Amino acid sequence: MFDRLESVAQRYEEINNKLMDPAVVSDNEQYKNLMKEYKNLTPIVEKYREYAAAKADFEEAKALIDAGGMDKEFHEIVQMQYDENKQKLEVIGQELQVLLLPKDPNDEKNVIVEIRGGAGGEEAALFANSLLRMYSMYAESKGWKTEILNANETELGGYKEVSFSIDGEGAYSRLKFESGVHRVQRVPETETSGRIHTSTVTVAVLPEVEDVEIDINPTDLQIDTYRAGGAGGQHVNKTESAIRITHLPTGIVVECQDERSQYKNKDKAMKILRSKIYEGEMAKQNEKIASERKLQVGTGDRSERIRTYNFPQGRVTDHRIGLTLYRIEQILNGDLDEIVDALITFDQAEKLQSAGE
Repeated sequence: MFDRLESVAQRYEEINNKLMDPAVVSDNEQYKNLMKEYKNLTPIVEKYREYAAAKADFEEAKALIDAGGMDKEFHEIVQMQYDENKQKLEVIGQELQVLLLPKDPNDEKNVIVEIRGGAGGEEAALFANSLLRMYSMYAESKGWKTEILNANETELGGYKEVSFSIDGEGAYSRLKFESGVHRVQRVPETETSGRIHTSTVTVAVLPEVEDVEIDINPTDLQIDTYRAGGAGGQHVNKTESAIRITHLPTGIVVECQDERSQYKNKDKAMKILRSKIYEGEMAKQNEKIASERKLQVGTGDRSERIRTYNFPQGRVTDHRIGLTLYRIEQILNGDLDEIVDALITFDQAEKLQSAGE
């Protein structure tokens, strides 16, 4: 590990010197790539320097203790320095192991989130709206920007399906474990007898990709236009501005009718399509790795039930890591960090275990 850390530190200094070279500064593409690498290496190098300082203090204290000849008061001070830095080395060593884990290349990307009502009809559609609100409020708390890409509303204000983008640094790294089936247990507003219903909503979190990352042949696309529909007369478009794109090789179909402009709807639909094709390719690459892992936070499989929101008990349970929190209202108001942090920590521990085998 320490040989690798030395290499990282050397590369860090090398990039630092290049970033002061006028020839590099004037080359926008090279400068941007080096800055990105520099930013990624910075936390590792800073933690490594922290480790080196603690190690120097630890070895100094150890040498004094081994030499002996100290009075009682000074010995206590040195012993405290020895103990504190020994513990610090263990903690920082573990943090360095996590920092050296292979990075998910998509972690810094923006995301496209798809929410679809599943079992439960109108109640599922209403909960889809609740999840849209939850993710939107979470994004707002992080300073991220959200934009609706496509929405199919119901009469009661729910969504049969809704797609939206979240633009912000590290959005995918924080939200990638949200893919799967979200289950809700509550008494619907439309229920007169007070019975608790169970409904499901499917969430898919896709990394947003650029044109250059996914090469789509225009001849592989079937593009259809139609009149946008909606929950009420005011939503119905009298012109054929809605777009449906079918990617013939994969059979992926995307629709967009949120904008009045056919051009804007096509642009948004292509954004979703690129991410879906990329997700399919990524899933194939990860299939072998995922099958070899003993523990799994989640493969992103949309059929996997990942979380239950139980309103009568005020409980939210993430089934993958056995985490239960009794503060459903705060969570649905966008306070997701405790769940997200727990999922990330679990995934890191799993990767560390795999790396050690």
